[in-house]
Amino acid sequence: MVTSMSKDKDLFTYGHAGRDQRDSMPLAARMRPRNLEEFAGQRHIVGPGSLLRRAIQADRLGSLIFYGPPGTGKTTLAAVIANQTKSHFEQISAVTSGVGQVRELLEQARVRLEMYNNTTILFIDEIHRFNRSQQDALLPAVEAGTILLIGATTQNPYFGVNGALLSRCRIFELFPLAEKEISQLLDAALADEDRGLGQLDINLDPEGRQHIIEMADGDARTALNALELAALTTPPDSSGTIIIDKQVAEQSVQKKAVRYDKDGDNHYDVISAFIKSIRGSDPDAALFWLARMLDAGEDPLFVARRLFISASEDVGNADPLAILVAEAAFRSVEVLGLPEARIALAQATTHLACAPKSNASYVALDKATQAARRALGALVPNHLRDKHYPGAEKLGHGEGYVYPHDFPGNYTPQQYLPDKLAGQRYYHPGTNGYEQRLRKWLEKTKGLPDE
Repeated sequence: MVTSMSKDKDLFTYGHAGRDQRDSMPLAARMRPRNLEEFAGQRHIVGPGSLLRRAIQADRLGSLIFYGPPGTGKTTLAAVIANQTKSHFEQISAVTSGVGQVRELLEQARVRLEMYNNTTILFIDEIHRFNRSQQDALLPAVEAGTILLIGATTQNPYFGVNGALLSRCRIFELFPLAEKEISQLLDAALADEDRGLGQLDINLDPEGRQHIIEMADGDARTALNALELAALTTPPDSSGTIIIDKQVAEQSVQKKAVRYDKDGDNHYDVISAFIKSIRGSDPDAALFWLARMLDAGEDPLFVARRLFISASEDVGNADPLAILVAEAAFRSVEVLGLPEARIALAQATTHLACAPKSNASYVALDKATQAARRALGALVPNHLRDKHYPGAEKLGHGEGYVYPHDFPGNYTPQQYLPDKLAGQRYYHPGTNGYEQRLRKWLEKTKGLPDE
């Protein structure tokens, strides 16, 4: 589907639409801001004095990509640009458009620029859904200035948009609206008699308002559509007033949509918050992020693998049982599947979060790795070499090796590092949990100092 408009007419304003057509549109579409003054939220990019606001007002835009979750104003911001720019405006959806349509629009833009010196702004909704060849088709026109591209995406553009295209665009991230901003949008819709619900006598009580705001979770579209559903399905009382209380609001928006994309940055951000909560010994936060992932349909094996890693990376020898608990949770996911495996994941999560922490083994490995890379030619000491393969014993391999089990405590001093690294120390046990016992053993048995 291709939508085109010029500075004299656009499809984001409804002055040209018939009343019946306009009334059939959802409230969120009817209340779409027509200018920057009506635009809610995103002060960091369109607030007074901001770069993007100045560029829109001066009609000096470059190619842009708007990135953020649904209902934060990506398409609306494109609408504002359509209304305030002098350029020709074309809108397509990456869901329904192919390479043929894109090339046709680019050719029209080239002719428009050469014949009338009129630049074309091409707005592509859900641009991340274009495949590589479709995105590549845009490159020459963007680079030559034949079009100014505005892309909108709910996915991190660094995942879904070609690097070559990204390098020619300025990226603006949009965030969920604050509760105060959602409340202001509800007030505007209730007061507007032309585009909103102002022609109705509506009483939105505080509890009903708060429920809509909380369930919208920063999504303006969800909030406005919930308000409209409540208003149109609730009969007026004896005085003709439509009362939207908490019960009505709950019926209009019953469950908050989980904002989570398993293929995008939510996948990485939430798992990062999950692991960092475990590392920070906060079982409540860790359980919250676990619930967020599982409720959104995250692969439980992915979560179990990360628990496995955390057991070694963050808990380590401070609690040697942690890795066994993580392994058992992983096995439970394989054998049981959901929903039962959620219990095992919760147990492992709380165990790791509450366990004493040590990354000493992880840090020691990094130090040893650096040493190994610096000493690539270091020879295995002769007494540690294998003497069992043919000819090895005649070469003296293994000669001088001392068997620790022949000594009290199954230990006797012996050099195990290469000669050039003799005496180096990489592992420094911490003082938490079981690792404190390891620390004392090294100090007593091997005579290593308490560092």
